[in-house]
Amino acid sequence: MAANEPRNLACLVVYQVTSRIGWIFKTETVIMPAVLDACIDSGLLRGLLPVLNRAGHSLVPLLVAPAVARAQSLRWLLMGTTTGLAGCFGLLAVAWANWAVDRPALMAGVFLVLYTLFSAINGGNQLIVAALQGRLIAAGHRGRLLLVSVTIGSVLAITAAIVALGPWLQQANGFASIFAATAAFFLLAAVVPVWFVEPTTPAGAVATQQVLPGGPDGWAVCRDPDLMRLAAVAACFSAVLMLFPHYQAFARERFGTGSGSLLTWVIVQNVATGLASLVVGPVADRRGNRIVLIGLVGLCVVTPLGVIGLALLNTHAAANWFWVVYLPLGLNPILLRIISNYALELAEDIVHQPRYVSLVGLALAVPFLLSPLIGWGIDQVGAEPIFLAGAGVIASGTVLACGLPEPRGRAADGRVSETGL
Repeated sequence: MAANEPRNLACLVVYQVTSRIGWIFKTETVIMPAVLDACIDSGLLRGLLPVLNRAGHSLVPLLVAPAVARAQSLRWLLMGTTTGLAGCFGLLAVAWANWAVDRPALMAGVFLVLYTLFSAINGGNQLIVAALQGRLIAAGHRGRLLLVSVTIGSVLAITAAIVALGPWLQQANGFASIFAATAAFFLLAAVVPVWFVEPTTPAGAVATQQVLPGGPDGWAVCRDPDLMRLAAVAACFSAVLMLFPHYQAFARERFGTGSGSLLTWVIVQNVATGLASLVVGPVADRRGNRIVLIGLVGLCVVTPLGVIGLALLNTHAAANWFWVVYLPLGLNPILLRIISNYALELAEDIVHQPRYVSLVGLALAVPFLLSPLIGWGIDQVGAEPIFLAGAGVIASGTVLACGLPEPRGRAADGRVSETGL
């Protein structure tokens, strides 16, 4: 597949760039919580968003990993799941246009149902993307993919946000247009997989092998101590994802920020993502994903501590400087991909890669059972103690990450190296 790698890399770049443009219209840290708050302003309901998001992202991959590992071709699966993502937001646009004003409680319910469905489809979609990377792109070239796709995607996504997202956020019923734009870009991305060139048979694949619990080796991968440590790091990182829906509500309630601030935060977050990729991609290719993983998890501590620090300032200054806390949040999508890439390299062969990725995803999801409790706790005792506790959990994940090995050094001790893919 080395001869086809440039073409496949280009296709993955186009797919991820197009998806990223669609994603900025539904930014998880800003737009999705604001949508729910526009229907019903509740910390408890807001706390459901991370649960629904991670349940889909983690449980669905665990279920579909056997089919993904055995599939002779993944591009058609990618087309199907991406089309499903577009369909969810198309339905959401129609529902918002009809019910948001007159029946906000019903709209909140419809939003949560479609958001759950979207997250479930997206969980399978992200596993397929990771498996395609494992099959088609050498480990030492995946940082290049991250660099190019995130850099180009960030520039184009920010442009789209300035041109369209900003004006729509100022409109009384602008979320309908935002959802429609998201659906349109996902639909465009669904066409891209047609141009992938895949191997006839996945290298190392055994058609009859069960690659998840229930097969002959069941949870045998749990005996891999490196995988278990990575799972623990992922579980600590989940605190980052559980806290982010509450930042925009905290700024609105404490500092009086309005809808105009949402665009600024979205842009800041995407600028940070693009700039970080310029460093993270090359470092990951040259020095491996371990050092990047440690650094990025450590930087995630800055956001909750930054929010607590801003609360000490006067209201006007805090509102003007609140965009700063969204800079570290721009690391989230990169860090999720680094975790996935690291899991791919931990797997001894390609057929095990979907299992490793899905089990790490499960580790990310389990702590999210506490997310509604976090929202309730913020309602009861205030945000600062919860944010401080979250910072402590993230810091613990950084310490655990320091004990991870560098998988690219394992070829010398007899384990399979991916760099020859």
